[in-house]
Amino acid sequence: MKNFMYINLCLIMAATSCQSEKKEKTEAALFNVTSPLVKDTLVNKDYVAQIRSINHIELRAQEKGYIQSIFVDEGQYVQKGQPLFKIMPNLYESDVNRARAEVKYAEIEYQNTQNLSEKDIVAPQEAEMAKAKYEKAKAELASMNTHLKFTDISAPFSGIVGKLHLRKGSLVDEGELITELSDNSKMWVYFNVPEVEYLNQMEAKKDNNPLHVRLKMANGKEFDQEGIVETIESDFNNETGNIAYRATFPNPKGLLRYGQTGNIVITSPYVNALMIPQKATFEELEKKYVYVITKDNKVKAREIIVAAELPHIYVVSSGLSKDEKILLNGLRMVQENQTIESKYQVPEKVMANLDLYAE
Repeated sequence: MKNFMYINLCLIMAATSCQSEKKEKTEAALFNVTSPLVKDTLVNKDYVAQIRSINHIELRAQEKGYIQSIFVDEGQYVQKGQPLFKIMPNLYESDVNRARAEVKYAEIEYQNTQNLSEKDIVAPQEAEMAKAKYEKAKAELASMNTHLKFTDISAPFSGIVGKLHLRKGSLVDEGELITELSDNSKMWVYFNVPEVEYLNQMEAKKDNNPLHVRLKMANGKEFDQEGIVETIESDFNNETGNIAYRATFPNPKGLLRYGQTGNIVITSPYVNALMIPQKATFEELEKKYVYVITKDNKVKAREIIVAAELPHIYVVSSGLSKDEKILLNGLRMVQENQTIESKYQVPEKVMANLDLYAE
């Protein structure tokens, strides 16, 4: 009797175990699916940018000599016309004095020859030669004055002085770099845009209104001034498929400096955008795919083209239609042409809880 009871108990436990395993398998084969959400949206697109001053030049010596004085320091703001450097002028001052004396001599000689010519004592040609000599002497004096003037180096515009490459007493050659000067009142920000995005932006523009952009700085914060795209290059780069933009930003606080980096942010509207969760996609050979669920509940891989990216969301430009169902979870657990059991999730609910669904 005891043996009979024991056998019945084993049979009951075995049956219960089989039912439990069958239930687990059924639950394991139940996958969540959803459809793309169709909705108007705004997409922010970032472009790597280089920041340049609206006016940035190299200041070089126009004459050879020793640097006698430095009137500014690195990073100092200077006004237009403010003295920056002085090259020792002694040699050039001597040249000016000599040229001035030669002008005086040539002037006296010309006047005497002119008087003699008027009295027919000398030929008119001699008077013309004396005049030419006088004019030549004046031209040489003007040239010497110009050389002397070049020993004083002043700011051609208001801006910030860069690194000083030479110090007081240094011998500088003609054309040698002394420092840089940057006008940072406005900044030019350069960035490249792919051809497809360029076409979309041009189509979205209304009339001749300029394209407004924002600047995200290296610390992740947005610059407090809005920029305007004023220049687009005429040609695309055949190697990259990009075209260069130049945006102008006012810089009233002087926060931006020449050589900084950042990201240009352009907000583009997408009408009736087809949106899906990023977690519903997988990638192979740099191409993105989703698993589409057919009417007979089979899994089919489908390549999609992503037009834009949002947090946890892709905007799809092709590869899907709004009524198709896609696998939402368990992408690694299925195979091509596998038949599955699915539970449909409303797209609005899925999108609203993407942080919870994210794996």
